[in-house]
Amino acid sequence: MQTTIYYSDEDQYLIDLVDQVARRERKSRSAVILSILEEYFERDKRLGEILVDMGVISTRQIEQGLAYQQESEEKRPLGEILVERGLAPSAAVERALAVQSRFRKS
Repeated sequence: MQTTIYYSDEDQYLIDLVDQVARRERKSRSAVILSILEEYFERDKRLGEILVDMGVISTRQIEQGLAYQQESEEKRPLGEILVERGLAPSAAVERALAVQSRFRKS
């Protein structure tokens, strides 16, 4: 997929900052912009919210996973339950956990 970004001369400094980060992290400009967008939209969200945003699971399926988690005697992580019950693919849960962990406050 390709996206074009139009910006004014006043915004050039932002592009320059993105380019600095790209060089430092050895990433493309696009990768840096996408990571900025991901942080903006996904910061402080819970695993289920990220999975819904990714389009791999519905809110109803998250509710089912959470209900099962509450009913279970053994407290297990939601992602594990969603995968085990076939509600979400493991690759998607791993991706959502990676996104979530990137923005966790230490």
